[in-house]
Amino acid sequence: MIRELKTFIAVSREGTFAGAAHKIGLTQAAVSAQMHRLEDELGFALFDRQGRAAKINARGQQLLLQAQELIQLYSNLGATPVANAQAMHINVGAIATLQRTILPNALAAFHKACPGCHTRIIPGVSMDMLNLVDAGEVDMAAIIRPPFQLQSELQWQTLAREPFRLIVPSHVTGDDWAQLLSEQPFIRYDRASFGGRLVDRFLRNMHIGLNEICECDELETIARLVENGAGVALFPQTAAFTRWPAGIRGLDLGVHTFYRETGLLHRQAQSLAEPVRQLVQFITQSAQQQQALGASAPSSR
Repeated sequence: MIRELKTFIAVSREGTFAGAAHKIGLTQAAVSAQMHRLEDELGFALFDRQGRAAKINARGQQLLLQAQELIQLYSNLGATPVANAQAMHINVGAIATLQRTILPNALAAFHKACPGCHTRIIPGVSMDMLNLVDAGEVDMAAIIRPPFQLQSELQWQTLAREPFRLIVPSHVTGDDWAQLLSEQPFIRYDRASFGGRLVDRFLRNMHIGLNEICECDELETIARLVENGAGVALFPQTAAFTRWPAGIRGLDLGVHTFYRETGLLHRQAQSLAEPVRQLVQFITQSAQQQQALGASAPSSR
């Protein structure tokens, strides 16, 4: 039955027998046969069938949660025994800025509440993390919101909206951000990243000429370059930069301000195992606490 349950989980993720068949390397007929066999063994229907369409019903949704936990336990056979029945291994993808700000407090609180669970943090850029969630290789990902529509089986939960500022070395005078952007060497937020795409769209809309000297995805590296006087940058004011470093000034873009939205991406909530749902709640609470601290902190130019 393990094989059939794995196929059932693939069907739930892909939404169709054909999609699951393509993902796991079977024919559609083989997937359909496995699902009929699983229903026969269980003694109840898992799908509401209409013609060629098959939608997981309420009994199927309940089985899905149990199947995910069972497959996790099966995968852990031979490993160190877990402390309790709720223990499981949870994979969390995360971009660097959210690893440093929101995740530590959330994970600490989660492990106190679920001491038998094990978490693994997988670093990477937002696009890679999205693909890992879609493939079922991570349970959730803390990333920048993609600039395109998500698949219907994925759920987005906003954690923060971070305004972009023009950051300049403190010794550079003037408050006209557009003039400074056109006159000073420019350090670009990598166009391959979701955040960098926002910057690129803004620059194209503003039609500002640039003297671009560097392109980088790591925000701390960009900030250090500006602090060392290398140039200016369009930079999201994240929780890690509530106050700018001593060598940096942050200029408000006024009515042209645009935002980087960060959040959690995961499967639809009803398909998540209970410990995963708990971790989602702890991460959300950590983000809210971080925002409250940021709101109470004195502003810094």
